[in-house]
Amino acid sequence: MGQILETSENQAEETLNLNIDDPEFDFLAAKQMAKDKAFERCDHPMILSWKNGKTGEFYPNYECGVTDRPFWIRYAESRGANLIVDFNDGDFVFMILKM
Repeated sequence: MGQILETSENQAEETLNLNIDDPEFDFLAAKQMAKDKAFERCDHPMILSWKNGKTGEFYPNYECGVTDRPFWIRYAESRGANLIVDFNDGDFVFMILKM
């Protein structure tokens, strides 16, 4: 028996590339802005993974399996991430599930 899945507007994949011209713009400010942008698009967003391109830190911060792409990306994609918020061409990247 097959299952019919419908894609709602909230499930559509979306990427926001935002450029913030502020030397004081840091990870915490980026995280809050990513949350705010996600709440503009759905009622219950969940940050699944992130990367701080300035420091190299990422979450989840472990490696597993195939290494063709970073684990933090594979982790979020496998859990349905459908919104990417990218600040300043990779300074801060958040992968979010819009629900």
